Amino acid sequence: MNDVAKPVQSWKVTLPCTRAEAEALDGDIAAFTMMEQPPVLMTSEATPDDEDAWRLDAYFEGKPSVAAIKLLKTLVPSASRAKPIVEALPDEDWVTLSQQGLEPVTAGRFHVRNIATDPELPDHINLLIEAGRAFGTGQHETTAGCLAMLDRMRRVGMRFAHVADIGTGTGLLAFAALNLWPRAHAIASDIDAVAVEISADNARANGVALGDGPGRLALVTAAGGNHPALIGRAPYDLLIANILAGPLIELAPTLCALVEDGGTIVLAGLLNEQADAVIAAYRTQGMRLAERSDRGEWPTLRLRKRPSIGWKRPRRINAAARGEAPGFGSI
Repeated sequence: MNDVAKPVQSWKVTLPCTRAEAEALDGDIAAFTMMEQPPVLMTSEATPDDEDAWRLDAYFEGKPSVAAIKLLKTLVPSASRAKPIVEALPDEDWVTLSQQGLEPVTAGRFHVRNIATDPELPDHINLLIEAGRAFGTGQHETTAGCLAMLDRMRRVGMRFAHVADIGTGTGLLAFAALNLWPRAHAIASDIDAVAVEISADNARANGVALGDGPGRLALVTAAGGNHPALIGRAPYDLLIANILAGPLIELAPTLCALVEDGGTIVLAGLLNEQADAVIAAYRTQGMRLAERSDRGEWPTLRLRKRPSIGWKRPRRINAAARGEAPGFGSI
C-alpha cells in the first residue's frame, strides 16, 4: 500500500468588491494572522470599463471553512449579499501564480522586483525576489517597513559590522543590510530548510556572495536564535527579526543575549495592538525603544541595548520556553 500523503488541494474564493475596498486590503489582513495557513488575497479590476467594479480572490491551502468565507466577506461589505464562487484549483504552484501580477515595491533606497522582466529603478538598490515558496517578497508592510528602517539608519550614519537576520524567509532583509554595510559579516537563519535553499538561490540572483568573511552571507537552518552557528558568531551589533508577535516575545531573552552592548535590534511582524507587549518583553531584557515607524497597522521597532546589560549567553524565559520560533520567515 502506498502511504505517501497526497498534496493539499488548493482552493480559491472569489467575491465582488469596490475599488475602495480593494485598496483597503493592501498587505496581509489582521483577521487572518492567527490562521496556521492564512489565505493569499489578491484584488483586480473585474470590468475594464467600470473603474469601481473590482474582485477579490482568496487562495487557500485546503478547502476553506464556512467561518473563513464569512470572515472573508466581512472584508468587503459591498459583497454581503453576493454568493461567493468557491472552486478547487489544479495542482499548480498557486502562490507563485497569484503573485505574478504584483507591482514592484519601493521602500527608502530599495526597489524590490518580483518579476525579472520588470525594469530596474535608477538611483536605487534594485533587488529581485521572485514570487515563490517562501515569505519575504517585499510586498508585506512589515518587510517594506524593515527596508525603510534600515535605509533610514544608514542615512543617519549608523554603521554595523556583524549582522544577523532571524527568520529570513527569502533572504531579502539580509541582502538589504549587506548592500548598506557591504563589509559586514552577516548570517541569516530560518526554521524552514526550503526557505534557506530559496535564500541561497536569491543571493546568487542578486550578486550576494555566500560564505564567511566580510561582505558575505552565511545561511543556516535554525529555530530561533539558540543555535551553535548563530551563537558562535555573536555578539551582533545589528539583529533583524521580522516574524510574528508571539515568537518575538518568546525569543526576547535569546535574541537580546545575541546582541552586543549598545547593539541594535529591528523587530517587525507585529500589529499595532501587540506593540506594547513586544516592547515590554525587550525592555525587560535591557533594550530601550529608539524608534517606531508604522505602515498602516504594522509597526517596525528599532531598539538599542542599554550599556549596563552587556553580552551574555542566551537564557530562556522559563523552563517551558524552547528559544524557538515557529515556521515563519520574513513576512
